Amino acid sequence: MPYSSAEVRARLAAPVDQVAPWLLGAVVTHDGVAVRLTEVEAYGGPDDAGSHAFNGRTRRNGSMFGPPGHWYVYLVYGMHECLNLVTGPEGDPAAVLLRAGEVISGLDAARARRPKVPDARLASGPGVLTRVLGAGRSLDGSDALTGPLHLEGPARPGPAAVSSGPRVGLRGAPDRPWRWWLADARSVTSYRAAKPR
Repeated sequence: MPYSSAEVRARLAAPVDQVAPWLLGAVVTHDGVAVRLTEVEAYGGPDDAGSHAFNGRTRRNGSMFGPPGHWYVYLVYGMHECLNLVTGPEGDPAAVLLRAGEVISGLDAARARRPKVPDARLASGPGVLTRVLGAGRSLDGSDALTGPLHLEGPARPGPAAVSSGPRVGLRGAPDRPWRWWLADARSVTSYRAAKPR
């Protein structure tokens, strides 16, 4: 039985490291495509050196400071847009990065957005997950439960085979084990440490 919108909103108000693994199996829908989440990463606020909010509020990260259940969408490397779900109490910046998922409906649209890619890898990586959903920065700050980029909570009970480890490619807090994934999912990305400067 799925969670109600009110139950999902209440869950998203919890600490980010509790919300992130709970989101595995949740479904995100937009523009004719639905993706079931298979990999996520948690990012805290001023106490997390890997977080965009580590040095305080900026124009770029402002949505992280908003109420839980809203999207924080940013551009990385000047070309990839990444989806994050804001968690915790308003004013306390934290968000969950959606790293990977599997397309469960809208496969033709997803294939058109990522041609010549095996179906299991269509949404494997945060930038391509966003692309497959046809989402972008125009959705930054929008409500994940009532807006066009829509989150449905995971089924109950949650998945049994969940793995965790350090986040991918971070120099700040590189060993914090705040990445979770479904152990049997083929869409999960490979771990890589930050490149030396």
